[in-house]
Amino acid sequence: QVRLVESGGGLVQAGGSLRLSCAASGGSLSSYAMAWFRQAPGKEREFVAGISRSDGNTYYADSVKGRFTISRDNAKNTVSLQMNSLKPVDTAVYHCAAGAVVYTSPQAFNYQGQGTQVTVSS
Repeated sequence: QVRLVESGGGLVQAGGSLRLSCAASGGSLSSYAMAWFRQAPGKEREFVAGISRSDGNTYYADSVKGRFTISRDNAKNTVSLQMNSLKPVDTAVYHCAAGAVVYTSPQAFNYQGQGTQVTVSS
């Protein structure tokens, strides 16, 4: 059973940056495709970014393309999300997820963390 724990969230002004991390226990993240999802109050959980298991290809939602970067460090068993030029609409709880392939649906992932809150003030 893989357990994922996110960290790095917080309160930041619009235009600022945050770096989220996802640490795994109970399994090696090198065996999984990884993704970040976010969920704002009253909204569905939405795909933010993903990174494939083998070739390291990355995928982004149009709303974050050019501002967010997903990366993985298999040696440290972590996945990160660098978020720059943050906007108030980026405010949400951010969850990391592990699965076989990068899909935009959170239901396709075997494991998800509890999330970390990101709040962007205007």
